[in-house]
Amino acid sequence: MVNRARRAECPSEGTRLGGSRSGTCRAEGHAIDWTVTLNDLITSERLLIEPLLGSHAELLFEGMSEPRIYRWISSLPPASLELLQQRWSAAENRGANSEGEIDLNWAVRRSSDGCYIGKLDAEVARNNVATNVGYIVFLPFWNQGYATEALRAVASHLERQGVVEQRALVTLGNDASARVLTKAGFVRTRVIPDNDTIRGEKYDDVEYVRKVAAAPA
Repeated sequence: MVNRARRAECPSEGTRLGGSRSGTCRAEGHAIDWTVTLNDLITSERLLIEPLLGSHAELLFEGMSEPRIYRWISSLPPASLELLQQRWSAAENRGANSEGEIDLNWAVRRSSDGCYIGKLDAEVARNNVATNVGYIVFLPFWNQGYATEALRAVASHLERQGVVEQRALVTLGNDASARVLTKAGFVRTRVIPDNDTIRGEKYDDVEYVRKVAAAPA
């Protein structure tokens, strides 16, 4: 799983998950029109990636409670279903923070049977950069290509909305997630020493970046 707890330069949530946002955010010559929904339904060949709501907590709680998915991340399994519902419900209507940054969250399910297999998230800053791009795939669905497929779909969606750069952090040693990011078009850029603490132990992070290809001259 990709690390989620740290920020590089970034975010909180739009006016309403799954709803349109008014106004335009401009920086460095780029502009994201928030009337185009960033946190929208995304589809891929096998997956439906839908805005995360409080009602998803009951559907994802069992998968989120598996300790093995937290091996490489500093967050912990949810303490209870009620607390998870409260946290995700509170995120539904949270607006952009004072710096205009938006937090995006999705639940991921298979289109063939509707089974929920994980979640994704990203933070979008004023400079049209997504930081803390992250994902969790539940244990029964590992090694089936779902993480790569979901991450590619979200990355492409963000690019279509004008997000020109996307960043993710992976704990050094988490080779499986590093492979997923590479397959999804992210490039390893640097190692950040002692950037995270997992169960009381310091770990280095590896940064991966995906940028929109420059248009031909």
